[in-house]
Amino acid sequence: MIKVYMDASTKGNPGPSGGGILIVHENRQEQLKVPLSEGSNHQAEFEVFLKTLKILKEKGLTKETILCYSDSKVLVSTIDKDHTSNQNFISYFQAIQTLLSEFTLLILQWIPESKNKGADHLARQALQALLDKEAGTEVFNSEK
Repeated sequence: MIKVYMDASTKGNPGPSGGGILIVHENRQEQLKVPLSEGSNHQAEFEVFLKTLKILKEKGLTKETILCYSDSKVLVSTIDKDHTSNQNFISYFQAIQTLLSEFTLLILQWIPESKNKGADHLARQALQALLDKEAGTEVFNSEK
């Protein structure tokens, strides 16, 4: 079983955003920081889920049992209802539904922010890196 924690961080609303994805698989953790499009905090949560699905697919994990955790009630309830009428979410929702159909068993579950600190930290780092890049400042990154 694979556990995936994801979160988005947005400066302003709307504004630039970063995403954090923490994949726990076979007693290993993979920490990913991803830049996201400019938009609302809710759009960022949809986008980080979409990127998560793409990453899992690229890793060849579509046949695995996957539990995805998000602290976004809007995202989780929209996916659970299998419907959105919000124009800001429709393109994300449709892309997510297309990708979800390729997974054997993927469950999206809401968790409180207090249980999603790892992904939150990664999302904040991704946002800060994006802001630093926009400001023209370089930050030394020793991670590989």
